[in-house]
Amino acid sequence: MSLHRLRSLTLGVPAAALDAVRGFYRDFGLAETRPGRFDTQDGGEQLRLAEAPRRALLALEVGVDDADDLGRVAASLAKLGVACERDGASLRAVEPVTAIGVALVVEPRVAQKPPPPVAPNRPGEPVRVDARAPAVTAAAARPRRLSHVVVTSTDCAASRRFFTDGLGFRVSDEIAGIGASFMRCSTDHHNVLVQPGPFSFVHHTAWEMDDVDAVGRAAAAMVAADASRHVWGLGRHAIGSNYFWYLRDPAGTFAEYSSDLDVIADAEAWKVAASSPVNGLAAWGPPVPASFLAPEDIVALARG
Repeated sequence: MSLHRLRSLTLGVPAAALDAVRGFYRDFGLAETRPGRFDTQDGGEQLRLAEAPRRALLALEVGVDDADDLGRVAASLAKLGVACERDGASLRAVEPVTAIGVALVVEPRVAQKPPPPVAPNRPGEPVRVDARAPAVTAAAARPRRLSHVVVTSTDCAASRRFFTDGLGFRVSDEIAGIGASFMRCSTDHHNVLVQPGPFSFVHHTAWEMDDVDAVGRAAAAMVAADASRHVWGLGRHAIGSNYFWYLRDPAGTFAEYSSDLDVIADAEAWKVAASSPVNGLAAWGPPVPASFLAPEDIVALARG
């Protein structure tokens, strides 16, 4: 795949909430290098905050291998009737339904250093003897990189065509009956999920952690500091297989700590599944709260 990673995203935040949202993502473990600009441990600057009338996903950046990839994408977008702007190292276009600006940027692939292996004690196979588990004493970890983003569209089929037929994303799985598509621009199971909504809004962003213990430590610390941040978790998704714990930032956007997401290295070996919405939410975990499925501020805006 010539696309190789979800490089960054820009979240729109109402001006009144901007300072509080910046504080949330600092506590979340992202490093604020400039006001409203945040780095992950491995991915560089991957989150930008910008003032907007309401919370929204304003822009995405995707890493590509070389300029030839930009030419292929420009030709594909032209077939869809989507205009784009191109220079030597980037291409920019706007997804027509959601108005999300997407930039493809030529850049080297990111190589991540794996964390030290931690083998758990298992029945009949104790590997850690006369020692405490490192997970119980470790400090809260920082997110390693941006994993994925979930947005809504009033025309999921058209948004899917933009990402797949236009940009070159691939569909990993679907949710039958509602038209939601899990799409990837890397070997991650999904980098963008588009699902139906009354209008376009950002549901959540997700950030890769070392393992389930890192997810639990970081989320527990966030909730201990402010219990109102908690949304849903700890659990394990069925689609994508990843562990999750969701929190809410002060503007209302959900932020997910995630680990152990499925990896798709061979597109021919992977079989796309059309899962039902119930089976797709979690293999195990607490009951899903109604506010996760229909965020209160979005319900109020839709009614208005």
